[in-house]
Amino acid sequence: MKPGIHPAYGPVVFRDTASGTAFLTRSTMTSDKTVDWEDGNTYPVVDVEISSASHPFYTGTARVLDTAGRVEKFQRRYGAR
Repeated sequence: MKPGIHPAYGPVVFRDTASGTAFLTRSTMTSDKTVDWEDGNTYPVVDVEISSASHPFYTGTARVLDTAGRVEKFQRRYGAR
């Protein structure tokens, strides 16, 4: 890697605003807000709207759409010409 052209890569806390969960990871994102973490250190915190803790796909609350009705609606509208 060339020195001086890459952003700083360090520990950051990502906090999910929907579920209130937070996790510590490494990232190039920065923030002016900080949080005292469980290990006693202070880390920058980035608030996100959706994470794996609140996304319907990962929580198992995803809904299955009725695709059979969509196909029939398409056939009625455009039909076999």
